[in-house]
Amino acid sequence: MTDGKSVRVVAAGDHFILPSLIRKALAHQLACDVVELQLGWPLAPFGPVAEVTEASDAEDELIEALAGAQVLVTQMGPVTERVLDACPGLRLVVVCRGGPVNVNLDAAKRRDVHVCYAPGRNAAATAEFTIGLLLAALRRIPQAHDLLARQGSWEGAAYYTYEHSGLELEDLPVGLVGYGAVGSRVARVLCAFGARVMVYDPYVHGEIHGLRVASLEDLLRRSAAITLHARLTAETRGLIGARELALLPAGAVVVNAARGPLLDEEALCDALERGHLSAAALDTYATEPLPALSRLHALADRVVLTPHLGGASRAVAQKAAAIAAAEVGRWARGETLAHALT
Repeated sequence: MTDGKSVRVVAAGDHFILPSLIRKALAHQLACDVVELQLGWPLAPFGPVAEVTEASDAEDELIEALAGAQVLVTQMGPVTERVLDACPGLRLVVVCRGGPVNVNLDAAKRRDVHVCYAPGRNAAATAEFTIGLLLAALRRIPQAHDLLARQGSWEGAAYYTYEHSGLELEDLPVGLVGYGAVGSRVARVLCAFGARVMVYDPYVHGEIHGLRVASLEDLLRRSAAITLHARLTAETRGLIGARELALLPAGAVVVNAARGPLLDEEALCDALERGHLSAAALDTYATEPLPALSRLHALADRVVLTPHLGGASRAVAQKAAAIAAAEVGRWARGETLAHALT
């Protein structure tokens, strides 16, 4: 057990998970010395830093703030081998996100530094955003808004013609690829809309909301719309490519708010351009930010594009800070950590 008052914690927040949110969450767990550090994300881009990925380029700032600290709570702080070498007193790193890709786990393990993360923090937000994307794509809401609000044109009324009108969720066969924390929530909401929900996930057993389908190919052939919820692994990278898109019925809709590389964007553009797919809605991309030369930009009348906002809710930031602070409290009390990787 550690005396909480002797614990020095660096709250390396950003413009989403604010340092003040981390401080407030910690105050509910233990009395400790908190040093706040403001990192730039999302107003400043993240990317690879030394040997870690998806981090703020702030090794020097982090090293300075961590002087004398035992605990780091962060979302984007780059916990590289250099940072760990410079901070020998560090004993616990808690990452306020679903995976600690900004931490060199091997280097942390060698130095006996525990690394925890915040699973499930954005499941509800991403599920809600997925439903929003699906509705927007099915009913052409962004395109109609752009014509009327930005261009002052009533031409969006053409979406009321039978030829151009959209699809409704009630009785629509919707296929979910993946049934984890996000997919299961999406399934429940779609069932409430009256959609005919089908699920393909070979790793999930037990009861589900909807009809379990044995193969991805069968799911695709039967779905007027699909939403992607699989984890990105070597096995699932490029899971939905040209062959898979061709299995969808003509006029189908594709939604991806999971991970960009699950979907072959070039194959998606081909299917949209030739009219096999009627629409797509994407929040994640193979390369982020989405390149200016991406073919998706030229398909604005058929796509809904958002800049990776699925997890952007105030509740997510608050949940992440609370999950992280609870881990710090467990560590200080000598209890078993709930979400430790090292």
